[in-house]
Amino acid sequence: MNNGTAGRTGTSTGTGAPGGGLLVAGTTSDAGKSVVTAGICRWLARKGVKVAPFKAQNMSLNSFVTREGAEIGRAQAMQAAAAMVEPSALMNPVLLKPGGDRTSQVVLLGRPVGELSARGYHEGRQEKLLATVTDCLDELRRTHDAVICEGAGSPAEINLRRSDIVNMGLARAGRLPVVVVGDIDRGGVFASFFGTTALLAPEDQELLAGYLVNKFRGDVSLLEPGLDMLRRITGRRSFGVLPFRHGLGIDEEDGLRVSLRGTVRESTVAPPHGTDVLRVAVLPVPLMSNFTDVDALAAEPGVVVRFTDRPEELADADLVVVPGTRGTVRALEWLRERGLAQALVRRAAEGRPVLGICGGYQLLGERIEDEVESRAGTVDGLGLLPLRVRFAAEKTLARPGGTALGEHVEGYEIHHGVAEVLGGDAFFSDPLGNSLDGCRVGAVRGTHWHGSLESDGFRRALLRRVAEEAGRDGFVPAPDTSFAALREEQLDRLGDLIEEHADTDALLRLIESGPPKGLPFIAPGAPDAGDAGVRA
Repeated sequence: MNNGTAGRTGTSTGTGAPGGGLLVAGTTSDAGKSVVTAGICRWLARKGVKVAPFKAQNMSLNSFVTREGAEIGRAQAMQAAAAMVEPSALMNPVLLKPGGDRTSQVVLLGRPVGELSARGYHEGRQEKLLATVTDCLDELRRTHDAVICEGAGSPAEINLRRSDIVNMGLARAGRLPVVVVGDIDRGGVFASFFGTTALLAPEDQELLAGYLVNKFRGDVSLLEPGLDMLRRITGRRSFGVLPFRHGLGIDEEDGLRVSLRGTVRESTVAPPHGTDVLRVAVLPVPLMSNFTDVDALAAEPGVVVRFTDRPEELADADLVVVPGTRGTVRALEWLRERGLAQALVRRAAEGRPVLGICGGYQLLGERIEDEVESRAGTVDGLGLLPLRVRFAAEKTLARPGGTALGEHVEGYEIHHGVAEVLGGDAFFSDPLGNSLDGCRVGAVRGTHWHGSLESDGFRRALLRRVAEEAGRDGFVPAPDTSFAALREEQLDRLGDLIEEHADTDALLRLIESGPPKGLPFIAPGAPDAGDAGVRA
């Protein structure tokens, strides 16, 4: 394979002309679009290309707050980190946050604008957002040399093509070349590539330049005859075969694939620094949001993180984490139904550590007044912390900083619930000791701040305190774990994957020059193809 090192792409930053672009689509959800997009961004950034990620529409409960106070998907924030640029609302103009009753909160340019059902969104609102989406893409292309766009699901979802703004609708509007990623580990990748192509309208097929095989195990030479046959029957080339690698996932769009019996990440962690380990149990509450908060714990040598929904499995846990949720009241009901609420109450009475984050913090309080999220009215919380929560119509979006346990802490806030703290000790304070957020009573702690565990000094101080409260005298936090450095290493591995296993010369030409001319049409095309979707 040819791994070229051609120069910068596009002239956007110097002349105002649009930079190059590429849409990374997938044969299915979880084919590897997010990882490939991040890998291409890191590869280009290391070459000196000013590159930005873009996802027109994202459905995710894992979100992030930019410095200007806009909410976007965490995957796009991590792709921005891969591109070595500051994340922006332009990179994810439409974010859908699923809730109850088949509805989602629509976040437009970083701000919530209402709740819509899936039918209401696809039958009206989505198509109207195309102009906003293309404006954001155009702005990024004016200010960057290249924009690497990520699709959603499959581009061949013929039932949704008319209102599509994230796959071929976006590609057609922006005249973007498209590379389709297929997960060969699932099997059927050749049929998926061919079927995806053959279900697209002729105008869409003109943009589909070729394919990228992901998660291959074995000898690539055995795969090459199939790729040659695929090229003969579709007229489209392969842009590479990416090998299967453990621990390469970036922040996922949701928590559906987190094993309730597994660890948070597959990557290898160093052995314990001390003579004992610290066991952390995370409760996978309904509509779990920002479960990536615990990744920093899982990265610590000697800290074992697992997800569990069984109360008996909390017995040997040194720390129980109740993560964020888009449905605080629903999560509270779920805890009570499974006996987990009683287990948390017992832990608190025994002085054993519990940490609640955002929605998990809210449900540890005395009372919740919710006429916004669940519209359940007044509901009793678990009563482990002296706070009352009232849900406000306006969402809090912030990037706060403070101190805790003698260490500097930074985080981000995404919540409708407003907490009135009636006692206990502050969790996070300003340099003068004034309370900023959170509450602590005994070994029970809670905060609205996502991402606080990524602050290395604070995380180590908290783990030391938890070990003391749990009686784990042999546990010693590693003194030099840098979560930011580990993330950078992970992003570099993604860049290496593209650089070493993709035809980077061909990818670069595609990004610079657009879709190849003369790509053949593969029958039958989309049903009612002349009527098939949003026109550029």
